[in-house]
Amino acid sequence: MPDGTATRHFNIGHPSAEGHFPGNPIIPGAVLLREVVSAISAGNADSGCEIRSAKFHQPVRPGDTLVIRWTAAADRDIRFSCSIDGTQLPVVTGSLRLMLS
Repeated sequence: MPDGTATRHFNIGHPSAEGHFPGNPIIPGAVLLREVVSAISAGNADSGCEIRSAKFHQPVRPGDTLVIRWTAAADRDIRFSCSIDGTQLPVVTGSLRLMLS
């Protein structure tokens, strides 16, 4: 698995932000992780995934563009770090393992 970078934009009216939280919307962590897995596994349609760890540092809000960066590690894990476009502040970091069939 090569190292890589991808972006995901969350529109202002993103449906997952409804109710998370009224007056102060955020994109839920499960949605963020789904986008991370989707970006990393692109081109491997038959792969499953095991999320090994995830830490949420800052909220991601509707209108934000998430920059996802990943690096393959020697232990078969893939380490990822996400930030909001234009910043270097991490919003989500962690590792996962693709289960290729």
